[in-house]
Amino acid sequence: MPGWVKTGYAEYAGRLPRECSLNLVEISAGKRGGHADIARLVRAEGERLLAAVPSNSRIIALDEQGREWNTVELAERLASWLQEGRDLSLLVGGPDGLDAVCRQRAEQLWSLSRLTLPHPLVRVVVAEQLYRAWSLLNHHPYHRA
Repeated sequence: MPGWVKTGYAEYAGRLPRECSLNLVEISAGKRGGHADIARLVRAEGERLLAAVPSNSRIIALDEQGREWNTVELAERLASWLQEGRDLSLLVGGPDGLDAVCRQRAEQLWSLSRLTLPHPLVRVVVAEQLYRAWSLLNHHPYHRA
């Protein structure tokens, strides 16, 4: 990842308290070539993603078909997730999308935008939005809407 991605992600992840910490686990998208079987690669990537999910974790898949949440809605979901006490696993697919099995296993589908965002930017946006939601819940001045 480019330096700005690592810096941006670390900035927001580092602001979150222990009870709402982020743990980034990178899964290889697999080698793509001119004659790659994309369906097979997406399926294998999905298997690796699901294998990395801790047991009893709530799975949220980031997917263009998911629901868009505004900041208040995300904060409400975050409050519910924190109160529930389960780990939360956010799944982001590779360059060819998220495997259908990952979407089926997800308890919720979350769309960051109707726009297509590059994966490095998604990492930073998710960290920032989770920090913003946490700050709203905790009456921190970061969120000023």
